[in-house]
Amino acid sequence: MGKQMTEMLKGTLEGIVLAILSTAPAYGYEITARLRDQGFTDIAEGTVYALLVRIEQRGLVDVEKVPSEKGPPRKVFSLNERGRQDLEEFWTTWSFLADRIEQLHRKGN
Repeated sequence: MGKQMTEMLKGTLEGIVLAILSTAPAYGYEITARLRDQGFTDIAEGTVYALLVRIEQRGLVDVEKVPSEKGPPRKVFSLNERGRQDLEEFWTTWSFLADRIEQLHRKGN
């Protein structure tokens, strides 16, 4: 992954994870797998877990501990109302930025 991609992902990964959680609750490994299915193949699992801790502390998700057959209980994250509001703001900001960047790109080519 190039340096620009890494820097751009730092600013958007939280919104991407909230978008994933808006479709269905999931635990950390599932979220990482969904990210990889979406083409974010270089994202480290540790990055996702650190992000999940932050969004939990910010009150954007609800957490339920679910028993696991393979070890300790899993923390299943689901988007709550505050998280949905944050995700809506993310999409509004994303649309604004993407539109402006695309305009610059078209003018430059």
